[in-house]
Amino acid sequence: MRYFLFLAALLLSPLAVSVAQPAAPTVEVSIEHFAFTPQNITVKVGTKVNWVNKDIEPHTVVSNDQKFQSEALDTNESFSMTFDQPGTYGYFCSIHPHMTGTVTVIP
Repeated sequence: MRYFLFLAALLLSPLAVSVAQPAAPTVEVSIEHFAFTPQNITVKVGTKVNWVNKDIEPHTVVSNDQKFQSEALDTNESFSMTFDQPGTYGYFCSIHPHMTGTVTVIP
């Protein structure tokens, strides 16, 4: 009898279905030898860019238009930004302004 009650409850109750969303793609930019590598990248909307400082000196990641800015990153520290809008985003290291890069975001 319990089995039939369980089966009836299962058949009559709405099923909760969880659909996993795919993880956003991630692209890594290394900061080493006083340069962003690769210096210029092209990614699709929704991509997360992760900058990792592999130098022994601190560095920052600051967009030319001030839309994003990291704190000073020590060795092996990182900063991430997800790009949700198409466009071209230039950036630099505020400690070493000769260090520059570009993220181009396409639909």
